[in-house]
Amino acid sequence: MTQQVLAGKVGLVFGLANKRSIAWAIAKAWANAGAKLIFNYQGERLKENVEELVGEFGEQIPLFPCDVSSDAEIKRFFENVNRETEAVDIMLHSLAFAPREALEGDFVSTTREAFRTAHDISAYSLVALAREAAPLMTNGGSIVAMTYYGSEKVVPHYNVMGVAKASLESSARYLAYDLGPKKIRVNCISAGPVKHYQERAPLKRSCDPVELGATGVFLASDAAAAITGQVIYVDGGYQIMGM
Repeated sequence: MTQQVLAGKVGLVFGLANKRSIAWAIAKAWANAGAKLIFNYQGERLKENVEELVGEFGEQIPLFPCDVSSDAEIKRFFENVNRETEAVDIMLHSLAFAPREALEGDFVSTTREAFRTAHDISAYSLVALAREAAPLMTNGGSIVAMTYYGSEKVVPHYNVMGVAKASLESSARYLAYDLGPKKIRVNCISAGPVKHYQERAPLKRSCDPVELGATGVFLASDAAAAITGQVIYVDGGYQIMGM
């Protein structure tokens, strides 16, 4: 049985899409560690998926619509959250999007609109959500965002998403500075490529979703109380390699 290191904590999960998503791995780990969770979904098309997944927890889990490209929807989401709980302790940002065409060609061909969209959804949304969550984190808190190695090195065809993830990581550092006096920590988890490049990693493997969940629990727990503004690599050591 998982130790209940998050017992009594309330968490928000943004970006759950399906069972393969990292958000699901971390949400399950948080729930198993004792956290009570509230989820977002974007549009009716994804609502059914989220409802089916969170139904596995065996209780009525709150979930509310929230398109993070809309400040009005973000505001309404947090109004709904405030009706469910007086305080929030942890938040997961597992959101990223870029138009398909921006990931298929060369980076130099990225359109202005694709660049704007990728940064809005993948990076600015962390700022917008943190701004609304912070007043509810009355006892301090932990915000965890998902990133990827393509933020610092060129990964072919990751293109504008790599640039947006670099913006996300920098945003996390500035948020960590702003929110530190409120005892709110902001960190990123950089997940290794799940199916590629294992032979180049020191551990000769990448990462398992369960390991991402365990890292999410650690960063959300009091054990990480002195860690903020960091990128934690869960990638079998791949990030340290030069060639």
